[in-house]
Amino acid sequence: MKKQYAVFGLGNFGKSVAVALEKLGCDVIVVDESLDKIQEISDEVSYAVRGDITDPDVLESLGARNLDGAIVAVAENMEASIMATIISKEIGIPFVLAKAKNSRHAAILEKIGADKVVFPERDMGSRVAKSLMVSSFEDLIEVSSDYSLVRMTVPEAWVGKNLVDLKIREKYHVNVVGIIQNGEVHAEINPREELEANEVIMLIGSNENLEKFKS
Repeated sequence: MKKQYAVFGLGNFGKSVAVALEKLGCDVIVVDESLDKIQEISDEVSYAVRGDITDPDVLESLGARNLDGAIVAVAENMEASIMATIISKEIGIPFVLAKAKNSRHAAILEKIGADKVVFPERDMGSRVAKSLMVSSFEDLIEVSSDYSLVRMTVPEAWVGKNLVDLKIREKYHVNVVGIIQNGEVHAEINPREELEANEVIMLIGSNENLEKFKS
């Protein structure tokens, strides 16, 4: 089943995230008060709706409870950003990513329940979209348009097992390229050493295989 996301606000950042998510195979709903912006993007996403993102009825009408996540992509209008984030959490959207204009704005968004806050000057829309697709990873770095390097905490089911037994490359077609232990990166890995809780592993692979691996 395709993942479903809503993007609230169609500035450069919002549009970039929406189009990137759609290209990654998601169903994307965009909402903005500007008819011109809605018409401009309508052919590039699944649904484009003109509406007020601070109106609970508008967000409810989207079937928001069935969404995998929402991106609150407005920042200049802090009130709209805060209201859209609050409403998104209140109606049960499981993951809400919000754009912040400064550190104060970010602190407010975190306090009212945003699951992740980004600064558009540092986080380009395409990278944010890809990070949403691999949300169980702690970080994602694009190596190319098709490959990425990610970090993730060792899953509970892997604790006490080694890389030989887990056969990660054979099963998932991704490669473990490093392990972070107590804050130190170890690139020379003993494949027979048992993995421990709270260790972080670094993986590299195609975006397609990383998404399958995460699932």
